[in-house]
Amino acid sequence: MAGVLIAGTNSGSGKTTISMGIMAALVHRGLSVAPFKVGPDYIDPGFHEFVTDVKSHNLDAFMLSEENLKYVYAKYAYGKIPIIEGVMGMFDGLGTSSVASSAHVSKITGAPVILVIDGRGVSTSAAAMAKGFAQFDADVRIAGIIVNRVSGQAHYEIIKTAVEKYAKLPCLGYLPKQEGFELGSRHLGLIPHGEVADLNDRIERLRTLCEQHIDLDEIVAIAKQNETGQATLPRGLAKFFEESKLLFEGKRIGIAKDIAFTFYYEANLDMLRELGAQLVPFSPLGDEKLPENLDAIYIGGGFPEVFAKKLSENESFLADMKSKLEDGMVCYAECGGFMYLARSITTLENETYGMCGFFDVNCTMTKRLRRFGYITINYDGLRFGAHEFHRSNMSGGQLDYGYAIEKNRDGKLTNEWECGAKQENVLAGYPHVHFYAEPQFARKVFNND
Repeated sequence: MAGVLIAGTNSGSGKTTISMGIMAALVHRGLSVAPFKVGPDYIDPGFHEFVTDVKSHNLDAFMLSEENLKYVYAKYAYGKIPIIEGVMGMFDGLGTSSVASSAHVSKITGAPVILVIDGRGVSTSAAAMAKGFAQFDADVRIAGIIVNRVSGQAHYEIIKTAVEKYAKLPCLGYLPKQEGFELGSRHLGLIPHGEVADLNDRIERLRTLCEQHIDLDEIVAIAKQNETGQATLPRGLAKFFEESKLLFEGKRIGIAKDIAFTFYYEANLDMLRELGAQLVPFSPLGDEKLPENLDAIYIGGGFPEVFAKKLSENESFLADMKSKLEDGMVCYAECGGFMYLARSITTLENETYGMCGFFDVNCTMTKRLRRFGYITINYDGLRFGAHEFHRSNMSGGQLDYGYAIEKNRDGKLTNEWECGAKQENVLAGYPHVHFYAEPQFARKVFNND
């Protein structure tokens, strides 16, 4: 099915709250929901999975080609009701363009938009916003409006009347102002779902509100308007899978998976499984040593700085990790994983904790973002889009880098730097990579190819 895309007029409009509420309400009805997130987000998909008990997948129109994005969407949407949560404001994309925005992904997938408007302090002005968004790009279809944070039914009726009169768009309901649902944040955004103690109760309250105030029948009808068939592998991906399966078949890849390391694109893990690899989870926080008979290791991002003390106290695991890497174990690590392989992490509270020590550098948390946004990686003959988002830097030693990184905005090169530390059979860097951006990258890093 084409599904629906929940977009907002701006960041903070409430699209995450409303997306989760709609997902929860549809699941409560016994419907099968396929959750998605626009852009390079790891935390929102975790909430989606909590609500639906289905893995959420990222749709990123900067990192993925249109062909590969369509494939990922069709693959995981088939047979379900797809609900896509947007990113930032509906047209906010790369630089001053709408590339990689919610609107862009709506056009690629064919999913019509349900636009979330913040109702605080407005009445007829909401109609002006709705009309402006509807007319900004004629190729994007807005199928309805949901108004968030209204003071009550009477307030909603005023906004609804104005929107339907002046913008000619149907209003599909609202959520009233609610105290106590706001999700906590820290230095890189929302606190992940696994750290929210009363999340179940919050979701239940949200589900009830959506059932009371949002036209769920109409949302399901909109989602079912354009059915799509099963996903077909694009020619380039089909060739990659055919040529790469022999390299991955039977390979045991250890995956760092605990509360400190949660940042993985689910499609990355699925790709490795489909290639024939066996994924073996391990916990740097709780395990005494790595699993036996591994062929490679994958350490994703997360919040090692938040759990630095406990990570540093697991000395047997740190020693085993360092020993295996120095003996030639293949390893690929991203962002938090890169930090974990450093000599130490100094937190925002200026406390320093020992880490693996494979790379002879120290990682220091900073109060300001060091890198943020889309980048282009040049690595060993490959060129592909990726993303960085971190508040730390490395210092105190020399690293050999494998990535030449570019940052471009509005068609102009704005910055260049190096990353992707290479040592023995280990590649580690700050960029987060979606394997469907360049599948050959996965082949190289897990096979030392």
